[in-house]
Amino acid sequence: MLNHPTHERLIELGLTVMAKAFEEQRRSPDLEALPFEDRIGLLVDREAAERDTRRLTTRLKIAALRQTACVEDVDLRTPRGIDRAVFAKLVEGRWIDRHENLLVTGATGLGKSWLACALGHKACRDNRSVLYHRVPRLFEALARGDGRYARLLKSLGRAQLLILDDWGLSVLTAAERRDLLEILEDRHGRASTIVTSQLPVDTWHGAIGDPTVADAILDRLVHNAHRLQLTGESMRKRSAKTITLDGQPEH
Repeated sequence: MLNHPTHERLIELGLTVMAKAFEEQRRSPDLEALPFEDRIGLLVDREAAERDTRRLTTRLKIAALRQTACVEDVDLRTPRGIDRAVFAKLVEGRWIDRHENLLVTGATGLGKSWLACALGHKACRDNRSVLYHRVPRLFEALARGDGRYARLLKSLGRAQLLILDDWGLSVLTAAERRDLLEILEDRHGRASTIVTSQLPVDTWHGAIGDPTVADAILDRLVHNAHRLQLTGESMRKRSAKTITLDGQPEH
Protein backbone atom coordinates (compact mmCIF):
# COMPACT_ATOMS: atom_id res chain seq x y z
CA MET A 1 0.00 0.00 0.00
CA LEU A 2 1.34 3.40 -0.99
CA ASN A 3 2.11 5.88 1.76
CA HIS A 4 -0.51 8.53 2.32
CA PRO A 5 0.71 12.01 1.21
CA THR A 6 0.12 13.32 4.74
CA HIS A 7 2.33 10.55 6.12
CA GLU A 8 5.13 11.51 3.74
CA ARG A 9 4.75 15.22 4.54
CA LEU A 10 4.95 14.54 8.28
CA ILE A 11 8.21 12.66 7.75
CA GLU A 12 9.57 15.52 5.62
CA LEU A 13 8.76 17.89 8.48
CA GLY A 14 10.68 15.71 10.93
CA LEU A 15 7.51 14.58 12.71
CA THR A 16 8.38 10.90 12.47
CA VAL A 17 6.53 9.79 15.61
CA MET A 18 3.42 11.66 14.51
CA ALA A 19 3.72 10.00 11.09
CA LYS A 20 3.86 6.57 12.72
CA ALA A 21 0.84 7.40 14.88
CA PHE A 22 -0.99 8.67 11.80
CA GLU A 23 -0.48 5.32 10.04
CA GLU A 24 -1.63 3.45 13.14
CA GLN A 25 -4.81 5.51 13.18
CA ARG A 26 -5.45 4.74 9.49
CA ARG A 27 -5.17 1.02 10.25
CA SER A 28 -7.38 1.18 13.33
CA PRO A 29 -11.10 1.32 12.51
CA ASP A 30 -11.93 1.77 16.21
CA LEU A 31 -10.51 5.30 16.08
CA GLU A 32 -12.74 6.41 13.21
CA ALA A 33 -15.54 7.16 15.66
CA LEU A 34 -13.40 9.71 17.51
CA PRO A 35 -13.96 13.40 16.76
CA PHE A 36 -11.40 15.03 14.48
CA GLU A 37 -9.99 17.14 17.33
CA ASP A 38 -9.39 14.07 19.49
CA ARG A 39 -7.56 12.22 16.72
CA ILE A 40 -5.32 15.21 16.07
CA GLY A 41 -4.74 15.49 19.81
CA LEU A 42 -3.57 11.87 19.96
CA LEU A 43 -1.05 12.52 17.17
CA VAL A 44 0.32 15.63 18.85
CA ASP A 45 0.52 13.92 22.24
CA ARG A 46 2.56 11.04 20.78
CA GLU A 47 5.02 13.42 19.13
CA ALA A 48 5.33 15.57 22.25
CA ALA A 49 5.86 12.56 24.53
CA GLU A 50 8.62 11.19 22.30
CA ARG A 51 10.39 14.55 22.17
CA ASP A 52 10.19 14.87 25.96
CA THR A 53 11.74 11.41 26.29
CA ARG A 54 14.59 12.28 23.92
CA ARG A 55 15.28 15.54 25.74
CA LEU A 56 15.36 13.78 29.11
CA THR A 57 17.72 11.14 27.75
CA THR A 58 20.04 13.88 26.52
CA ARG A 59 19.92 15.78 29.82
CA LEU A 60 20.72 12.63 31.80
CA LYS A 61 23.60 11.78 29.48
CA ILE A 62 25.08 15.25 29.91
CA ALA A 63 24.50 15.19 33.69
CA ALA A 64 26.54 11.96 33.99
CA LEU A 65 25.07 11.16 37.40
CA ARG A 66 27.18 8.70 39.33
CA GLN A 67 24.22 6.61 40.44
CA THR A 68 20.88 5.71 38.92
CA ALA A 69 18.65 7.16 41.61
CA CYS A 70 15.08 8.47 41.77
CA VAL A 71 13.47 10.52 44.53
CA GLU A 72 10.52 8.13 44.54
CA ASP A 73 12.88 5.38 45.74
CA VAL A 74 14.37 7.33 48.66
CA ASP A 75 13.83 5.44 51.91
CA LEU A 76 12.29 7.89 54.38
CA ARG A 77 11.34 5.17 56.86
CA THR A 78 14.88 4.59 58.09
CA PRO A 79 15.91 7.25 60.65
CA ARG A 80 18.61 9.32 58.95
CA GLY A 81 17.66 12.84 59.99
CA ILE A 82 15.72 13.54 56.78
CA ASP A 83 12.67 15.66 57.51
CA ARG A 84 9.86 14.61 55.17
CA ALA A 85 8.53 18.15 54.71
CA VAL A 86 11.99 19.54 53.95
CA PHE A 87 12.73 16.74 51.51
CA ALA A 88 9.39 17.28 49.76
CA LYS A 89 10.32 20.93 49.17
CA LEU A 90 13.71 19.89 47.80
CA VAL A 91 12.01 17.45 45.42
CA GLU A 92 9.64 20.20 44.29
CA GLY A 93 12.67 22.13 43.08
CA ARG A 94 11.71 25.76 43.61
CA TRP A 95 14.94 26.26 45.52
CA ILE A 96 16.73 25.71 42.21
CA ASP A 97 14.64 28.46 40.62
CA ARG A 98 15.72 30.73 43.50
CA HIS A 99 19.40 29.79 42.92
CA GLU A 100 19.82 28.37 46.42
CA ASN A 101 22.28 25.65 47.40
CA LEU A 102 22.03 22.34 49.25
CA LEU A 103 24.65 20.89 51.60
CA VAL A 104 24.38 17.16 52.35
CA THR A 105 26.67 15.97 55.13
CA GLY A 106 27.12 12.83 57.21
CA ALA A 107 29.30 9.81 57.73
CA THR A 108 30.20 7.49 54.89
CA GLY A 109 27.55 5.00 53.79
CA LEU A 110 24.52 7.11 54.68
CA GLY A 111 23.52 7.73 51.07
CA LYS A 112 24.69 11.30 50.51
CA SER A 113 25.73 10.73 46.90
CA TRP A 114 22.59 8.70 46.21
CA LEU A 115 20.33 11.48 47.51
CA ALA A 116 22.22 14.09 45.50
CA CYS A 117 21.90 12.00 42.32
CA ALA A 118 18.19 11.41 43.01
CA LEU A 119 17.61 15.17 43.24
CA GLY A 120 19.73 15.64 40.12
CA HIS A 121 17.62 13.08 38.27
CA LYS A 122 14.43 14.88 39.36
CA ALA A 123 15.88 18.19 38.14
CA CYS A 124 16.55 16.60 34.73
CA ARG A 125 12.96 15.36 34.65
CA ASP A 126 11.86 18.92 35.42
CA ASN A 127 13.69 20.15 32.29
CA ARG A 128 16.66 21.61 34.18
CA SER A 129 20.29 21.22 33.14
CA VAL A 130 22.42 19.24 35.59
CA LEU A 131 26.10 18.34 35.92
CA TYR A 132 27.63 15.86 38.36
CA HIS A 133 31.29 15.84 39.38
CA ARG A 134 33.28 14.15 42.11
CA VAL A 135 35.39 16.94 43.53
CA PRO A 136 38.76 15.10 43.40
CA ARG A 137 38.26 14.15 39.73
CA LEU A 138 37.05 17.65 38.88
CA PHE A 139 40.19 19.22 40.29
CA GLU A 140 42.28 16.72 38.33
CA ALA A 141 40.50 17.70 35.13
CA LEU A 142 40.98 21.41 35.81
CA ALA A 143 44.69 20.90 36.52
CA ARG A 144 45.54 19.10 33.26
CA GLY A 145 46.21 22.25 31.28
CA ASP A 146 45.11 20.60 28.04
CA GLY A 147 43.02 23.47 26.74
CA ARG A 148 39.81 22.28 28.38
CA TYR A 149 40.06 24.57 31.41
CA ALA A 150 38.04 27.47 30.01
CA ARG A 151 35.45 25.17 28.39
CA LEU A 152 35.01 23.17 31.58
CA LEU A 153 34.59 26.29 33.70
CA LYS A 154 32.02 27.58 31.22
CA SER A 155 29.99 24.37 31.36
CA LEU A 156 30.15 24.35 35.18
CA GLY A 157 28.84 27.89 35.26
CA ARG A 158 25.97 27.22 32.88
CA ALA A 159 24.37 24.21 34.59
CA GLN A 160 21.23 25.07 36.51
CA LEU A 161 22.21 22.46 39.09
CA LEU A 162 25.80 21.42 39.78
CA ILE A 163 26.48 18.45 42.07
CA LEU A 164 29.90 18.49 43.77
CA ASP A 165 30.29 15.08 45.39
CA ASP A 166 32.87 13.95 47.99
CA TRP A 167 33.98 17.42 49.00
CA GLY A 168 36.61 17.83 51.73
CA LEU A 169 38.51 14.54 51.42
CA SER A 170 41.74 16.52 51.74
CA VAL A 171 42.84 20.10 52.40
CA LEU A 172 42.71 22.11 49.17
CA THR A 173 45.85 23.23 47.40
CA ALA A 174 46.23 26.85 46.30
CA ALA A 175 45.19 25.96 42.74
CA GLU A 176 42.15 24.01 43.96
CA ARG A 177 41.08 26.91 46.17
CA ARG A 178 41.33 29.24 43.20
CA ASP A 179 39.36 26.90 40.95
CA LEU A 180 36.61 26.33 43.51
CA LEU A 181 36.22 30.04 44.14
CA GLU A 182 36.06 30.67 40.38
CA ILE A 183 33.32 28.03 39.98
CA LEU A 184 31.23 29.35 42.86
CA GLU A 185 31.69 32.97 41.82
CA ASP A 186 30.35 32.17 38.35
CA ARG A 187 27.33 30.43 39.86
CA HIS A 188 26.59 32.73 42.81
CA GLY A 189 23.09 34.16 42.49
CA ARG A 190 22.69 32.52 39.06
CA ALA A 191 22.45 28.77 39.68
CA SER A 192 22.25 26.12 42.41
CA THR A 193 24.89 23.76 43.76
CA ILE A 194 24.62 20.56 45.79
CA VAL A 195 27.68 19.68 47.86
CA THR A 196 28.09 16.35 49.65
CA SER A 197 30.71 15.85 52.33
CA GLN A 198 31.63 13.62 55.24
CA LEU A 199 32.76 16.75 57.08
CA PRO A 200 30.38 18.89 59.15
CA VAL A 201 29.86 22.31 57.59
CA ASP A 202 31.48 24.09 60.53
CA THR A 203 34.81 22.38 59.69
CA TRP A 204 34.85 23.39 56.02
CA HIS A 205 36.77 26.58 56.72
CA GLY A 206 39.77 24.57 57.85
CA ALA A 207 39.45 22.11 54.96
CA ILE A 208 39.84 24.96 52.47
CA GLY A 209 43.17 25.97 53.99
CA ASP A 210 43.50 29.71 53.39
CA PRO A 211 41.32 31.78 55.76
CA THR A 212 40.73 34.64 53.32
CA VAL A 213 39.79 32.40 50.40
CA ALA A 214 37.75 30.20 52.73
CA ASP A 215 35.65 33.20 53.78
CA ALA A 216 34.97 34.04 50.13
CA ILE A 217 34.11 30.45 49.17
CA LEU A 218 31.80 29.81 52.12
CA ASP A 219 30.08 33.17 51.70
CA ARG A 220 29.05 32.11 48.19
CA LEU A 221 28.16 28.56 49.15
CA VAL A 222 26.68 28.44 52.66
CA HIS A 223 24.71 31.60 53.37
CA ASN A 224 21.68 30.67 51.19
CA ALA A 225 21.98 26.89 51.51
CA HIS A 226 19.53 24.26 52.69
CA ARG A 227 21.12 21.52 54.79
CA LEU A 228 20.62 17.80 55.16
CA GLN A 229 22.67 16.40 58.04
CA LEU A 230 22.39 12.61 57.73
CA THR A 231 22.76 10.45 60.81
CA GLY A 232 22.27 6.83 61.81
CA GLU A 233 23.55 3.47 60.64
CA SER A 234 25.33 3.05 57.31
CA MET A 235 22.85 2.21 54.56
CA ARG A 236 25.44 -0.14 53.06
CA LYS A 237 25.43 -2.17 56.25
CA ARG A 238 21.63 -2.10 56.36
CA SER A 239 21.37 -3.23 52.74
CA ALA A 240 23.54 -6.22 53.56
CA LYS A 241 20.96 -7.20 56.17
CA THR A 242 17.70 -6.03 54.61
CA ILE A 243 16.53 -6.45 51.05
CA THR A 244 13.43 -4.70 49.82
CA LEU A 245 10.55 -6.67 48.26
CA ASP A 246 11.82 -6.00 44.74
CA GLY A 247 15.20 -7.48 45.64
CA GLN A 248 17.06 -4.18 45.61
CA PRO A 249 18.98 -2.59 48.50
CA GLU A 250 17.20 0.24 50.31
CA HIS A 251 18.47 3.84 49.85
